[in-house]
Amino acid sequence: MKKTDAREAASELRHGWRLVMASLITVYALSLWPSVARADSAEEFVRLGERIHGGFGSYVALNVRIGLDARERLQAKGRQLEVTLFDGPTSPCPCIADGLLLSTLATPGRGTLRVSMQPAGYGQLGVVLVRDRESEEILRFTIPDTLRARLDEWNRTDTPLARYEALMSAPAAELYVVETLGADTAPHVH
Repeated sequence: MKKTDAREAASELRHGWRLVMASLITVYALSLWPSVARADSAEEFVRLGERIHGGFGSYVALNVRIGLDARERLQAKGRQLEVTLFDGPTSPCPCIADGLLLSTLATPGRGTLRVSMQPAGYGQLGVVLVRDRESEEILRFTIPDTLRARLDEWNRTDTPLARYEALMSAPAAELYVVETLGADTAPHVH
């Protein structure tokens, strides 16, 4: 086996393990779902994130922010959003999915929250596609890999509630890029 083939195989194996962990976390989250209505305050998001994910880090907080932003932009109510996460090749874990679950009410059990087997592209920490099932409008949130250092710093220095507040108060343009793809546009990750 050539060195490049071995590297590619190792990369695929790491990505596969991330997906397995995301699935296990999601199954656990779904077992708690009856007690997870909808968080209405920062404290509730932190409490539910700690219960579902085992902690409330900046990666979860970031994706609570993305989910809330998507709900607002699409004027979505209830469970009308469908979410697909493309985890980046350098993402430490697919905990992004847990923040999206909390803020969009999309779940794997309903088929409305998916972690794609296809990774996000180079330079992307993650890509989140959010589709309104009624209007069919699609938003694409691209999280740049350059944000990772800042997220890791917040995890080292802030409390869970401070992380939430930092992510909610930061300008969206410093955290992610949002594109409206529309109902007729086929989403492309890369």
